[in-house]
Amino acid sequence: ADSARQYIARQKTDFTESERGEIVDQVLAVLTDSRFAALFSLGSRAEVPIAGWLDDQPINGVVDRLVVTAEEVFIADYKTNRSVPRSLADIQKRYQSYIKQLAYYRVVLRRLYPDRPVRAALVWTAVPELVEIPTEALDAALATLTTA
Repeated sequence: ADSARQYIARQKTDFTESERGEIVDQVLAVLTDSRFAALFSLGSRAEVPIAGWLDDQPINGVVDRLVVTAEEVFIADYKTNRSVPRSLADIQKRYQSYIKQLAYYRVVLRRLYPDRPVRAALVWTAVPELVEIPTEALDAALATLTTA
């Protein structure tokens, strides 16, 4: 907590002291919540550049959190929206682009790790909340990308 407060104090921002405190609280809530433990486990990585192809379309981006184990690959993307959806249907209605982004990353990672399932989740930092996106929803998002 002290390190987080010192870090944000050094940043050149227009945040008020109250806003800085809120940011630190949100970060610590995610880091200490057991639902997120896998994302911060030994061997997990942050801000991992990713590049590949979907048909003839290049895919590139940065995976916020990446965990590769012998059994699976798990990716998560942080979202800081204040309005946090409460269901998968709400995410699909309001934030379909986030699901598409994860679907793209999953394409690349499935080629790198063909022997493992690739799970994907959105992490809403304002709450905090972790919402795993089902394979069916990722596949459906990918289908709209390849037929568009």
